[in-house]
Amino acid sequence: MSGLPKDRLRVGFVGSGFIAEFHLKALLNVRNVDVTGVYSRNPDNRARIVARVEELGLGTCTSFESLEAMLQSGEVDAIWILSPNYTRLDIMKVIHGEVTAGRSEVFAVACEKPLGRTIGEAREMVRLAEEAKLNHGYLENQVFATPVIRGKEIVWRRAASATGRPYLARAAEEHSGPHEPWFWQGDKQGGGVLSDMMCHSVEVARHLLTAPDAPRDSLKVKSVSGTVANLKWTRPGYADQLRERFGADVDYRNRPSEDFARGTVTLEDEDGNEVMIEATTSWAYVGAGLRIQLELLGPEYAMEFNSLATGLKIFMSRAVSGAEGEDLVEKQNAEQGLMPVLEDEPGVYGYTDENRHMVECFRKGETPLETFHDGLAVVEILMGLYRSAETGASVAFPAPDLEDYVPVVARTGA
Repeated sequence: MSGLPKDRLRVGFVGSGFIAEFHLKALLNVRNVDVTGVYSRNPDNRARIVARVEELGLGTCTSFESLEAMLQSGEVDAIWILSPNYTRLDIMKVIHGEVTAGRSEVFAVACEKPLGRTIGEAREMVRLAEEAKLNHGYLENQVFATPVIRGKEIVWRRAASATGRPYLARAAEEHSGPHEPWFWQGDKQGGGVLSDMMCHSVEVARHLLTAPDAPRDSLKVKSVSGTVANLKWTRPGYADQLRERFGADVDYRNRPSEDFARGTVTLEDEDGNEVMIEATTSWAYVGAGLRIQLELLGPEYAMEFNSLATGLKIFMSRAVSGAEGEDLVEKQNAEQGLMPVLEDEPGVYGYTDENRHMVECFRKGETPLETFHDGLAVVEILMGLYRSAETGASVAFPAPDLEDYVPVVARTGA
């Protein structure tokens, strides 16, 4: 659009939950941006976000009672879609409708992971964004994690240039389970832990294996193989815990989603070399808190990262008591003993650099590193993994029959 670059980008949040708070913490360390609007269905949550924006000095934020009102207000330039998975396509349809009808001057949109619950949903998100001529970014934070940025730069500059490209990326993300009930409901979330967390693992691994400055589609997916399991939360006592915490709609005695998933993705580079991704995700991990583990291996080198291997640790004895919280690490499971502390969670997890990158690309009219096309590619891999887990066989790519595929745990009435 004309008038770019803008001196400051005015962002409107759609969604006011846990992830919106993380983005606000990240934006505290980003220049040239204000959060000027928020819309969600919960007025109390909207008021909390407005107060938090003021507290952090991120601008003057207005609570809007409808998405249309925020889009038509003239107070926002870009939308961050941070609402639950099952709402995102409907939100994108409203944005598309308001922009194409000339009722909104919004010119950019960013969407949290995953882009859609199915390939069809993700492809429609791409179509709507591009038909409305919106600049679009896919919010995959792990690609922008500080250890990933630094590690990839060193490996490709020093090691790969001397001995050959990396050929194996391993990525694992594990914690004890999500915050909100809709995450546990296969039809609303789109699946279980594979949909919720392996979207991170396959994309950060694909990014690490992609040569610097090469397009992400320079690696072609050849086949995928997936496994899912219910290891913890279908046990009667734990299923009852979920029901007590979240209500009757989360029924893991009768309608569970997987709490463990493993995937193998075989790809081919521009020269015909085979490269591999190994990904593992779990809602059945009980440690200090959320654990992210990454490895990148090549002919004469290896890179590794563990988010819980922190430089700062604090010990608290039995005599130290207090309320449960997440002040040391996300998904914290204990308040006593020797505990790792993430001094800057938004930075380590990638939210700060992700937001900085999106803000700068949007206000300058540049294409982000991660776009809706990358979000679609991730969903294609995830659906292949779900199909493989269902059939017990590897799925070869391209796989056009996956276009309308819905994972077993997401099928209504399954």
